[in-house]
Amino acid sequence: MKNEKLQTLAKIFGVVVCLYLFLIGIGGMGASFKGEFKDTAARLLEATSSPMVGLFIGILATTIVQSSSTTTSLIVGLVAAGAVSLDGAIFMVMGANVGTTVTAKIVSLGHITRKSEFRRAFAASSVHDTFNLVTVAVLLPLELKFGILKNAAGYLGSMFIDVTGVTKPENYLKKVTKPVIEWLGNTLDSELWLLIVSVLITFFMLFAIVKLLQSLVLKKLESFFDAYLFRNAAIAFIVGMCLTVLVQSSSITTSLIVPLAGAGVLRLPQIFPFTIGANIGTTVTGLLAALAAASAVTVLPGDPMPKEVVAGATVAFAHLLFNCAGALIFLPFEPIRNLPVKFAEGLAELCLRNRVIPIVFIVLVFYLIPIGVTWSTISKVFKERKAPLEQTVPSDPDADANGSKSEEGKAIQKGE
Repeated sequence: MKNEKLQTLAKIFGVVVCLYLFLIGIGGMGASFKGEFKDTAARLLEATSSPMVGLFIGILATTIVQSSSTTTSLIVGLVAAGAVSLDGAIFMVMGANVGTTVTAKIVSLGHITRKSEFRRAFAASSVHDTFNLVTVAVLLPLELKFGILKNAAGYLGSMFIDVTGVTKPENYLKKVTKPVIEWLGNTLDSELWLLIVSVLITFFMLFAIVKLLQSLVLKKLESFFDAYLFRNAAIAFIVGMCLTVLVQSSSITTSLIVPLAGAGVLRLPQIFPFTIGANIGTTVTGLLAALAAASAVTVLPGDPMPKEVVAGATVAFAHLLFNCAGALIFLPFEPIRNLPVKFAEGLAELCLRNRVIPIVFIVLVFYLIPIGVTWSTISKVFKERKAPLEQTVPSDPDADANGSKSEEGKAIQKGE
C-alpha cells in the first residue's frame, strides 16, 4: 500500500516535470519564431489594404509567432503609433483569433501514431478553431455593413483611455520557464536549432504526459475533473478564462488540455466552454498594451488624448467584444454549443483516414491560403523593404572612386 502511494506520488511528480518541460518546448517554439520572424510579422501587419487582406494577414502573422496575445499587442501598438488604420486593425484581430489555434493543432500531431488518442486530441484542438471561424463568419459581415465592433469598442476605448499608469502584472509562468528557454537559446546559438529541439521536447513530453496520466487510473482523474474544474460549462468557462489571464496566452492553455483529451481525461463538451473562456482571458494582454500605450504619452492638463492612442484602446476592446460575442452565440444554448463539437468530431474522423490529411489541413488552412490571399501585399512589403537599400546617392562627376572630390572639382565649386 505504501509502495503504491509512493509510485502514485512519483507519477504525479513526473506529470508536473513533463508539464514544465512541455511548457519549455512551447515557449522555445515561440521564442524561435519571434526571434526569426518578429520584424517580418510587424511589416505584414502594416500592409493592410482591405478587410479580407487584414483578416488573412492577422491569421498569417499569428501562425508565425503562435500567439494572438503577441499579435494583438503588436497591432495595438501599431495603431497607437498611427502605422495601421483602425478599420484594418479590427479585421486583423479577427484573423489573430483564428491563427492562434494552430498551436493546439500542432500539439495534437504528437498523438498521430496512436489512433484513438489522436482522434480525441485532434478533435479537442479543432473545437477552438471551429469556434473562432464560426464567430468570424457571423461577425465579419456585420462589421462590414454596420461597424458594430468599431462603434461599441470606440465608446469603451474612449472611457478606458482615461485610466493610465497601470503596470503589467507578473507572469509567474514566464518567470519560471524563461531562464531555461534562454539557456537553450544561448547553448544552441541558432534559432533553427532552438525550433527543432523545442518541437522534439514538446512531442516527447506529450507522449510522457499521456502515458503517466493513463497509468494514474483515469477514473480517479475523471472524477476529480468532473467534480471540480469541469463539472459544468460555467465552471469550465471560468477556469479557462482565469488560467489564460494568469499565463496570458490562450495558445498555452488550449494546448495544455490537448494531451488530457488524448488521454481520455476530458471530453469535448467539457473542453469547448473552457476554450471560450481562454479566448476571453487572452484579451487582457491587448488591454494592458493599450494602457501601456496611453501611459507612454505625455498629455498636458485639459488636452485630449491623441486619437491614435484612443484607436489603440478601441482595437483592444474590439478583441474583447469579438470573443464575448462568440461566447454569447454559443454558450447559452446547448444545441448551438454542440455544433462545433460535432464538427470537430467529424473533422477528426476524416483525418483518421490518412495521417497526411491533418498535416495538409494545417499547412493549407493556416499557411497556404493566407499566403495566397495576401501574396501581392506580402511581395509589396518586401519590395519596399529592399528599395531603400538599393537606392544610392547620385554620383558627383567630380568625385573620385573613393567618393571624395578631386582638387579640380573643389576649385570649380569654390569658383576659383
